[in-house]
Amino acid sequence: METMKSARKNDAGEVGSDLSEQIKAATKDSHVRAENTQLMLSYQKGQITLPQYKVLLCSLYEIYMALEEEMDRNSSHPAVAPIYFPQELARVESLERDLEHFFGKDWRKRVIVPAATHRYQQRLRKIGKESPELLVAHAYTRYLGDLSGGQVLGKITQKSLGLSSKDGLAFFSFPGVTSPNRFKQLYRSRMNSIELTEQQKAAMLEEAVAAFEHNIQVFDDLQKMLSVTTETVHQSEGNAVKTSMFPSSPIMQITVGLCVALTTIGMGLYAL
Repeated sequence: METMKSARKNDAGEVGSDLSEQIKAATKDSHVRAENTQLMLSYQKGQITLPQYKVLLCSLYEIYMALEEEMDRNSSHPAVAPIYFPQELARVESLERDLEHFFGKDWRKRVIVPAATHRYQQRLRKIGKESPELLVAHAYTRYLGDLSGGQVLGKITQKSLGLSSKDGLAFFSFPGVTSPNRFKQLYRSRMNSIELTEQQKAAMLEEAVAAFEHNIQVFDDLQKMLSVTTETVHQSEGNAVKTSMFPSSPIMQITVGLCVALTTIGMGLYAL
C-alpha cells in the first residue's frame, strides 16, 4: 500500500498524472525485486542454462495464453481496445514455435509449470471476466517489458546456450514492430487516453504491482523446480541400482525432477 500512496502523492509533482507514469512509479520497488530473482540474475550475468530457459518458456506460454485469450475476448472493451495490438505484440505463436523446437512436435504433453504460474493464469481469467480494464496493467508490464529487453535478452540467451541460429528464440522477436521506442511511445499514449474513475485508477495501480508479484513468484517457483531437478539428477547418478522404470537419460532425469518439484511446491513448501 505504501507504493500506492507514493504514486498518488506525486501525481501533481514529478510523477505526473499519466497512467503509464503512475504505474512506473507504483511498481518501481517490485521491478527491482523482479530483476534480483535468481533466474533474472542468471540472465544479467549471461549464465542462463537450457533447463532454465525451457521451464521459463513453458510458464511464459501458459501466462500469455491466458492473457491473450482474455485480451481477444475483451478487445472491444473501452479500456482494452486502445492498447489491443495482436499483430504487433502477440506472443503465443512465437512461444509455440520455441517450445516445438526444444521439446518436439508433442511439446504440449511435456509442458510443466509450477503452482505460481497457475495462480497467475487464474488471476488473468478472473479479471478478464469481472474487471477487464485491469488487463491493461498486465498487458503493459508484460508486453512493454518483453519488447524493451527482447533483443538484448535474445542475444544473451543465444550466446549462453551456444545456439548457432535463432531457432528457439522467436519469443524475443517482434517482427511487427519496426521501432520499439516509437511503438512504446504510441502504446503509452494510447494507455494514457483510457478514461478511468479515480477508483478504477487506484485499482489499476494495485493490479500492476500484483502483476510484478505474480512474475516474481513464478521466477522463484521455477528456480525451486530446477533446484529439486538438479538434486534428483545427482541422486540418480550416485545410485548404482538402475531399472527400466527410471531411464538414465538426461531428458528423463529432468522430467522426473520436475515432477518431484511440482509435488513439493503443491504441498505448500513454497512460502509466499
